[in-house]
Amino acid sequence: MILRLSGQMVLLALIVNVAIGLVPSTLAATPDRPVRIVALGDSLTAGYGLGPDEALPAVLERLMKATGKTVEIQNAGVSGDTTGGGLARLDWAVPEGTDGVIVALGANDMLTGQSIERAQRNIDAILERLKARKLPVLLAGMRASRSLGDDYANAFDKIYENLAQKHGVLLYPFLLEGVVLDPKLNQPDGIHPTAEGVRRIAERMLPFVEKLTEIATKSSVSAAK
Repeated sequence: MILRLSGQMVLLALIVNVAIGLVPSTLAATPDRPVRIVALGDSLTAGYGLGPDEALPAVLERLMKATGKTVEIQNAGVSGDTTGGGLARLDWAVPEGTDGVIVALGANDMLTGQSIERAQRNIDAILERLKARKLPVLLAGMRASRSLGDDYANAFDKIYENLAQKHGVLLYPFLLEGVVLDPKLNQPDGIHPTAEGVRRIAERMLPFVEKLTEIATKSSVSAAK
């Protein structure tokens, strides 16, 4: 005699088996469940002077979905934020259920001439705490204005490469690559990109975000086993 179970009975059996550890709980890592990425940054992430749909996280999310990826990218950018501010709000800005993080901080530390050692220490602490939570990271670098002097600029620029190597995280070397100093791609302040500038940044970053999503997906599956 063949025993036929209803759909409800099969689901109930699966839940019971997961609860007692007979079946790995991979429900959180199904293709239907979006990979949740948090973009932790300053005004360049928040989308200063732009609409919500024009900010970098929103544009990246659309580009990712256009490639067939099921991804949600949360905008955790705060205008004016420094590396210290990002560290202070890290725990609530990157909530439980996050699968990966884009860290894009440091521009305001540089613009206000803050200590390089302090900025490096803060980003180091952010990466350390995300590592402890087993969250993969894409670190978006920043470059210092040459007007601050070669010594400061060269030391500041090295922060991101050094920390990416130390923590073994993905590195996008310069967030504003291809956009900085181009008046057609920046707002009148010369600092914040226009909507077109953000689109250019997102297109350049896309392969790195795809890699982050791939790592995050694998990490989610491994954690569920």
